[in-house]
Amino acid sequence: MQSFRFHPAVARWFEQTFGSPTEPQMRGWPAIQSGRHVLISAPTGSGKTLAAFLASLDALFREGVDAELPDETQVVYVSPLKALTNDIRKNLQEPLAGIRALLGEKNGREIDVRAEVRTGDTTAAQRQALIKKPPHILVTTPESLYLLLTSESGRKMLSTARTLILDEIHAVVDDRRGAHLALSVERLEGLTENPLQRIGLSATQKPTEEVATAKSSISDIAARWTWRSNSRSHR
Repeated sequence: MQSFRFHPAVARWFEQTFGSPTEPQMRGWPAIQSGRHVLISAPTGSGKTLAAFLASLDALFREGVDAELPDETQVVYVSPLKALTNDIRKNLQEPLAGIRALLGEKNGREIDVRAEVRTGDTTAAQRQALIKKPPHILVTTPESLYLLLTSESGRKMLSTARTLILDEIHAVVDDRRGAHLALSVERLEGLTENPLQRIGLSATQKPTEEVATAKSSISDIAARWTWRSNSRSHR
């Protein structure tokens, strides 16, 4: 029995594009929409990235239907691979454009949900543009997230975040880079105005139970992330 619900335009776009959801999507969407912290372990090509993003896109477009969508960052996606951040931005443009078009047909106005990248390759002019008009979805790397957290303008942009998506967990779960990222996550947690939902993704994390319960040596990143969903209520 389906236990998740999307806006009709979001559901229609997905059905037209993919047909039916994959197992990670079927199992991930209800947990994500409930506000719980989620760890998705699934093979490459199983749709886990869209499992993480589509619930957030649905929430953003619903907000835009009900009222004018403010220029504030609500979703932060962190990838340890700079090349992957650009791929994700490109992959987000298709659902954003498709859902926007379907809603435009029905409502007669455009809901401009925007996704932008902030990495070491981002120019000074682009960085200023991001600060001046924050994207609703910020795609970045651990290092760039750290830099944003050290600047007043960056902290202001990140303070409105509601969802944090960390991709390729296996790449950082057992090294110093991961421990450094754990500190950034803690800083982001203390900064945000709203409870911060955390979604972790990986195709190769093993053993999954240890990643989920913070027994690895990433400075307790999973525990800090609350793979402790019972200790706090969210949204």
